[in-house]
Amino acid sequence: MESDASILLKDAEPSPAHCVSQFDTGGSWVGRHSCPEPVIEGVHKLKELFLSEVHWSRSESLESAVEAIRRNNNVALKGAIQEATMLHTEGDIQGLNMRLRKKLDLFANVCHIKTIPGIKTRHGKDLDFVIIREQTEGEYSALEHELVPGVIECLKISTRPKIERIAKFAFDYATKHGRKKVTAVHKANIMKLGDGLFLRICNEVAKFTRASTNPNSLTDGDAEPLWKHHAITWQLDLSEGAGVVPAESVGSDYVIFEPGSRHSFQAAFGRQIANPTAMILCFANMLKHLHLDIYGRRCIDGKSVLDVIKEGKVRTQDLGGYAKTMEFADAVITKFKI
Repeated sequence: MESDASILLKDAEPSPAHCVSQFDTGGSWVGRHSCPEPVIEGVHKLKELFLSEVHWSRSESLESAVEAIRRNNNVALKGAIQEATMLHTEGDIQGLNMRLRKKLDLFANVCHIKTIPGIKTRHGKDLDFVIIREQTEGEYSALEHELVPGVIECLKISTRPKIERIAKFAFDYATKHGRKKVTAVHKANIMKLGDGLFLRICNEVAKFTRASTNPNSLTDGDAEPLWKHHAITWQLDLSEGAGVVPAESVGSDYVIFEPGSRHSFQAAFGRQIANPTAMILCFANMLKHLHLDIYGRRCIDGKSVLDVIKEGKVRTQDLGGYAKTMEFADAVITKFKI
């Protein structure tokens, strides 16, 4: 059995077109505890489920994980990975999450913020918008150095090709999903050259696509890396929980499905208190991406997850309940019907 975890899906026989990876690259990862295997196994279309154990020390190299994704249709299901400081290797200041995104050129992070019925929010209004971020350059270029003792210079890199790519992706996404507006989030008033270039190119792409822009609208957000990271944090709070929002990292050839929150929640490790909703929704979105729409829809639109939350009988601590992670997962499995 391979050390990476793979899920084989079948119609009559296991099909190579329905193979994905769930992998372990080491470090502290609560994703395994917030993505219970029984929920995945509950989808009857799954032929086999291979899961590698999560180790406190790195069990596989980044290159092995990348190769596993390439073998398995360029699709993966991933939790938030948190490395201990001592595990950062080769003097690289980039963590495993960032290195993986750059290795696969996962330039767009897509996070759909949508109010879930049954979860009370602070504002009492329904939210439904998408935030899209470029995540391979900008503040996350990971280029910094010490000029003289006590003086650090951190470089923010902005390039026309990558800005054009993320802007076109945002407008294409809006068109494909029936979104009427795209909002560019920036600080061009302060960073006149860097964010100024970002804003200028976004306007060029908008004119090219004949789309209207409104800087004051709160709809789909095409954002510079750091501002989008803060925006997601705020909106997760508005939607009442980091544990209920799925996301995906998209490249030209690869897609990784992962929670919208990138906090590893180490305090929950082994305690069965993590909310698995985001990971279950990520899994459902992955099924739809693999054209197993009926199974993906049954996880979400088919009410297995949403019904459990709406009923309010089984809730994890972050949603005001007392249920353990597996108790929530069992409730979802009970509701899941093909």
